[in-house]
Amino acid sequence: MSRIKEFNLPDLGEGLTEGEILAWLVKVGDVIELNQPIVEVETAKAAVEIPAKWAGQVHAIFHPEGSTVEVGTPIIAIDTDPGAGPVEASTTAAPASDLPTPSAASLAAVEVAPTEGMVEPGLIGGVAPGGRTAVLVGYGPRTTAAKRRPRKGGVPAQATAAPVQAGAAPVQAAPVPAPVVPAPAAPSVDGGGGLVLAKPPVRKLAKDLGVDLAALTGSGPQGSITREDVQRAADAPATAAEPLTAAAPATAAASFGADRERRIPVKGVRKLTAENMSRSAFTAPHVTEFLTVDVTRAMKALDRLRGRREWRDVRISPLLLVAKAVLLAVKRHPMVNSTWAGDEIVVKEYVNLGIAAATERGLIVPNIKDAGRLSLRELADALTDLVQTAKAGRTSPADMSAGTLTITNVGVFGVDTGTPILPPGESAILAFGAVREQPWVHKGKVRPRQVTTLGLSFDHRIIDGELGSKFLRDVGDFLTDPEAALLAWT
Repeated sequence: MSRIKEFNLPDLGEGLTEGEILAWLVKVGDVIELNQPIVEVETAKAAVEIPAKWAGQVHAIFHPEGSTVEVGTPIIAIDTDPGAGPVEASTTAAPASDLPTPSAASLAAVEVAPTEGMVEPGLIGGVAPGGRTAVLVGYGPRTTAAKRRPRKGGVPAQATAAPVQAGAAPVQAAPVPAPVVPAPAAPSVDGGGGLVLAKPPVRKLAKDLGVDLAALTGSGPQGSITREDVQRAADAPATAAEPLTAAAPATAAASFGADRERRIPVKGVRKLTAENMSRSAFTAPHVTEFLTVDVTRAMKALDRLRGRREWRDVRISPLLLVAKAVLLAVKRHPMVNSTWAGDEIVVKEYVNLGIAAATERGLIVPNIKDAGRLSLRELADALTDLVQTAKAGRTSPADMSAGTLTITNVGVFGVDTGTPILPPGESAILAFGAVREQPWVHKGKVRPRQVTTLGLSFDHRIIDGELGSKFLRDVGDFLTDPEAALLAWT
């Protein structure tokens, strides 16, 4: 069996087709262990650390940081028996600029990673070095053919293997991609004759943002230009290249060209969100209803809860009571927790409660699995963990799949409510607005009260006006007087 094994980018869950390499956690020559995280990849769902399938030594890295790689494409080669001596020269990685056409001997020395049915035991769920656990969801290549994108510069998508030497056995394998060992920083000559040190992903970012690398001073090793340097230059206000002369007009005419525009590539979470929102908005007939409620008693109940000894270390927010109100209302109106399946409606007896979260990578909607079975304390802990994980950028694809009903807390941005769009496959989403002190008629007199506005969007194919109104009214009733609602409904 060949000692050099190629590791293909696996399907990271839910039919994803490609991922962007954010960072290599190993380099050529490193000795790695089974399940050790080797690369961080960003998909349309999340940033995921991928663990190694084999222990051994990193032999070659095929794609640098910043590359977008299709599922099933080799990304790294691992020498599974480094103690057996040096690898033949024909299998040693070389710079991309002077790579020869792979020979029959080099092709025979490489073994492609096993398919999904042949994954080695102990891989998924094992503890990686350093105590981290592999978070991979779905392992192995896709069963469908990947859709190739044309390469820049007219480089052919496949390389032709060199003729086999006389007497050599024929090789029945497709040519493998030439391994690439990413250099720390690729020097190039700018228009003025000086050297510019920058990695390929940094150059691509500079090109996308319209930043001239030759005009920057690098802050990286050996004066290399980093992503932060490019981003800082793109965000800085434009300065005049030459001082104004006395003959220049006092006020220059405003320009509206590309020099005053910024182009942001649509990828990752933003791309998936756009696709999902467009599909949902033009597939499910949306209806949105609003309800303004007095939540003064609910806010006082939270204050009393914070004062209890067993709750002093628990993060308590109004969102906790909103989540509890939604879960109780679903029990009274199960049809709200359903999905449209063409010729039938699937009513779900479990609630995977989604909480929309704004992160640096974009909007994500992780969900609390089977939230209806949790106590109020367990629900509070689950909400805290969900929010902290999302802010840290560690939400896994599994945490964002199979949601059944969603809450979006737009009140944290200081707005009253909104008309949220349904996540695909769900029939209802509740917008929770800001809680404000407002004049309110209470017991026949106008008094200052804590008031909020709820907005419920629902799929009118499943939920008619009566059902949507009753569900929203029950959520409002709970928030108006949570103690009485708990006594009446449980």
